[in-house]
Amino acid sequence: MLDTLINMFPEAVRPYVMPILAIVIVLNVNLGVCSYLILLERKLSAWMQDRHGPNRVGPFGLLQPVADMLKLLLKEDVIPGHVNKFLFVLAPGISVFTTFLAFAVVPFGPVPTALNPAEGQYAFPFIIAPGVDLGIVFIFAIGSLAVYGIILGGWASNNKYSALGCLRASAQVVSYEIPLGMSVVGLAILNSSMSIEKILINQASQGLIGWNIWVQPVACVIFFIAAMAEAQRLPFDLAECEQELIGGWHTEYSAMKWGLFFLAEYTHVITISFLTSILFFGGWHFPLIAEVDSAYAGATIVKVLVLLTKVFAVIIVIQMLRWTIPRFRFDQLMSLAWKGLIPLATVNVLLVMTVKQFDLHTLWLFPLSIATFVAAGLMATQSSRPFARRAVADPQGGHGQWGHGHEDHGHGGHDHDHGGHAHGGHHAHAH
Repeated sequence: MLDTLINMFPEAVRPYVMPILAIVIVLNVNLGVCSYLILLERKLSAWMQDRHGPNRVGPFGLLQPVADMLKLLLKEDVIPGHVNKFLFVLAPGISVFTTFLAFAVVPFGPVPTALNPAEGQYAFPFIIAPGVDLGIVFIFAIGSLAVYGIILGGWASNNKYSALGCLRASAQVVSYEIPLGMSVVGLAILNSSMSIEKILINQASQGLIGWNIWVQPVACVIFFIAAMAEAQRLPFDLAECEQELIGGWHTEYSAMKWGLFFLAEYTHVITISFLTSILFFGGWHFPLIAEVDSAYAGATIVKVLVLLTKVFAVIIVIQMLRWTIPRFRFDQLMSLAWKGLIPLATVNVLLVMTVKQFDLHTLWLFPLSIATFVAAGLMATQSSRPFARRAVADPQGGHGQWGHGHEDHGHGGHDHDHGGHAHGGHHAHAH
């Protein structure tokens, strides 16, 4: 149907109609999907916590996103007097623009491999910018710019909590960009390309056994964790944790400017889900019903539905993790990146280079990757044991020494006041 619509236009404008149509579809669908993903997450969290969730607006609460959007639109748009107004307003726009721009090279269906413009016939591309050979690099480069919106928003707020939040966000993104980039180096070596479209086609042409999850399981885990950290999703939302920073970098924001930040976050989640499905789980490919040579009526629709089903499954995992794993401390967050993911990603790249150098079958990477993952887990367990033994040997953590000091001090009968307690030996023991 979309192909017919495109070919209805004059031939001279058809090359321009395709990307414009793709942009319109992506923007409008994404806005609606983000609204209902919020409802899905609220319903899912309610189910996990044995609650009802939103069920008042519309049947089964299905109109709750509409009510939320109306609330954001009608709410007073407050700009505090102490902020840098230009940067304060600019920051949400930067976050939304960069996350939408990163989606430009992500295919959301089977990209036609052989168009024949010479005959004037064009097919809908299912991608905004097809044929970008460095698609993965483009996504990482643009996606990393989204943190500038957070940094500018936190700094422009002229608020200490916001400033701490934006500093945490910058440190977090810088740290997790390294394992995120290294996780796809093995894919680039195995597929001899950094084009997302070519990586997808290479998997689909080899069937189920050709999915990259079988040869790069460790890379998949590293990519998923690092991408979630870049998206500031819990348990990686240290930049806005309410127990410490009120709202973090968005403390001073309200109404639609606040909403734009979270539109950017959910768009980032959608992009992560698409990339995980395409790079590691075959994209639109599924045995028997969605093959490279599938040409039956409705095959294109089936391929799109297969990809969207995989994307939906990844989104559900991301949302369930939010209500399953508690938030990290900041030192744990940094240790996971520098002491865990980066060494693991380096070993994974070395394994891929070794297999390619000695011309081994790529399926050897599966047991090697699993062995590497298990070895890393054992090493992490062993390294934590000295701290556990230290805690058992000194359960009071040094407080006993201070307690004795207060006791001796009390027995000495000096006339110093200890928080309003009396100075006799008996009261020193009580203190």
